[in-house]
Amino acid sequence: MWHFAGTLASLVCFMYCIMFNWCYLFCVPLVGYGMAWYSHFFVERNVPATFGHPVWSFLCDYKMFGLMLTGQMDKEIKRLGKRPVLQAH
Repeated sequence: MWHFAGTLASLVCFMYCIMFNWCYLFCVPLVGYGMAWYSHFFVERNVPATFGHPVWSFLCDYKMFGLMLTGQMDKEIKRLGKRPVLQAH
């Protein structure tokens, strides 16, 4: 959910920048990646793919955001043979 919140917040921040003030454009990645990195370091306890594959990571965040919006994320997790993080503890 941190990824979803970060992506949503970065989109809202980007829209604000376009409509009102371009000076805050640097906040867009800080907000989006900040929330996702919090999730990786403190919830999932792993290293984000952003460091090794920044473009791929960016695209996958938006794919995951779309899957969550349409209710398909659980199906994708099962397809990949993964367990949700909350059930792994």
